[in-house]
Amino acid sequence: MSWPQPLPILEKLGVSTVKSAGKGVFTGYEVMYGELTFTTTADRIVQALTHLRDADNLKFSILIDLCGADYPEREKRFDVVYHLLSMTKNLRCRVKLQTDEDTAVPSVTSVFPSADWYERETFDMYGVFFEGHPDLRRILTDYGFHGHPLRKDFPMTGYVEVRYDDELKRVVYEPVKSVEWRNWDFLSPWEGAEPGYAPLIPGDEKALPAAKEPGK
Repeated sequence: MSWPQPLPILEKLGVSTVKSAGKGVFTGYEVMYGELTFTTTADRIVQALTHLRDADNLKFSILIDLCGADYPEREKRFDVVYHLLSMTKNLRCRVKLQTDEDTAVPSVTSVFPSADWYERETFDMYGVFFEGHPDLRRILTDYGFHGHPLRKDFPMTGYVEVRYDDELKRVVYEPVKSVEWRNWDFLSPWEGAEPGYAPLIPGDEKALPAAKEPGK
């Protein structure tokens, strides 16, 4: 089979998967970038991934990745995203759910043992809790680290800094003296539109050559 699959095939597969999984397992689907994206709820994630893994027409037997995304303006600010691969069907898909800072997501280590470290990483970077995880500890940050670095409201410099103290002969942690917060305009200087070909958007002036002064 070729990849990516033609749009009508993916649409048909999305409809059949939502129906065959049972009521409430999936809340919807969408075809994005040549791949299927399913949505579900936190309490049904284990059932959703089990169906995708075991269904004869799917066989998504490999969990490629599990990651988070932060949308602080939402009530449920976090997306938890699961990326799956079917080697036998030559298909990829993702499953998304939403949760907040206090609601734990059921661990899927019983379905995909490889989720163990992925869930620890998502917990470390975003603070998403996974209920039933066998060993939910930080995996990338240091012991005693405060906060979750990939949250949008986490300062770029962090809250503490580490240095070696010659007098104490050990590593010490100290509060950061000046906290630098993220303050980006999200306007890329490399993606400006060419004048005359497309309407300019705010930030395009960064990519345009400086206007010449009259007479020069």
